[in-house]
Amino acid sequence: MTKSLFPGFDGLMSLSRREGVDVRPTLLRVLTDLYVQAPTHSDDEQRQFVELATRLIDQVDDATRSSVKAKLAIYAQTPVPVLQKLGLVAAQEGRRVPLARGIPAPPKAASPARAQTDAELRVAANMAMQPKEAAEIHDMFFSADASQRALVLHNLAQTPLKAAPRIPTVRARRAIQILEMAAIAGDIENFTFELGDSLILPSRVAAQIVDDAGGEALAVAARALDMPSPNFQRILLFFKPEIGNSVDAVYRLSRLYDRLSDRAALVMLAAWRGSTLAVTRAKYQSSLHDDERQRARAGASQTRPTVQPGSSPAVRTGTDGSSDR
Repeated sequence: MTKSLFPGFDGLMSLSRREGVDVRPTLLRVLTDLYVQAPTHSDDEQRQFVELATRLIDQVDDATRSSVKAKLAIYAQTPVPVLQKLGLVAAQEGRRVPLARGIPAPPKAASPARAQTDAELRVAANMAMQPKEAAEIHDMFFSADASQRALVLHNLAQTPLKAAPRIPTVRARRAIQILEMAAIAGDIENFTFELGDSLILPSRVAAQIVDDAGGEALAVAARALDMPSPNFQRILLFFKPEIGNSVDAVYRLSRLYDRLSDRAALVMLAAWRGSTLAVTRAKYQSSLHDDERQRARAGASQTRPTVQPGSSPAVRTGTDGSSDR
């Protein structure tokens, strides 16, 4: 099971210890998700899961351990050694430990200020950066290699360019959940649609981000949503197998993501949005120019009629038959 999905598992573990990129929480979450998706498992799959899970449980943070514990507690085929490791069964009796009662939720705080409507966000998105500047940054980023992109993002954090407004927290959280589910299912269409809708991007730019082979564009989009690092790593492993199967690629993008500032991501988001206006203006500029020239020619040809030489002007007569002369 793990060999087919994670051929570089041992390499990622050694890289995590050597380079300081802690991928163990992500690996434990992914292993657990894969395990609970199947109703039954072979003896070899169960043995591998027990070996890997029991080793990782002691090496991850409390939040990851609690998340894994909640999923395995309701899964009927969870191996007993893993249940014991998580404290879900007694060490000797092999019975599940009854769960404690839920802790009452604290009283709700005062409601925050009114969030911007979708229409307000879209208006603000179009005013964040001049279209020409946006198009230049957009083209420069997508034409650069990995090291150049990292330099571009570093410089964007220092520029006076206006960044895009932050995505509202509730909308961003919902987008992160939908994106992760779509990534696990390999649903490219829904992943692209949700990315574009949550970041207020046209479908063309959203598809360009998703199709980007380097992964830096996806990292910028995830940072603009304030996506936690473990969620981003899971998306890489599921949605970008060409990256997830490479130890060096996972390390490189994880390091880039952890160092990427919110401001740099939001400035790039503003550039992605503004580049669409530049493309639209360029598309219709020539046709509008031709229309203006045609109207100018038509106006010049419509001159007032004049009296031809040798002809006499018309004689106006009154109502009594007399002329005006």
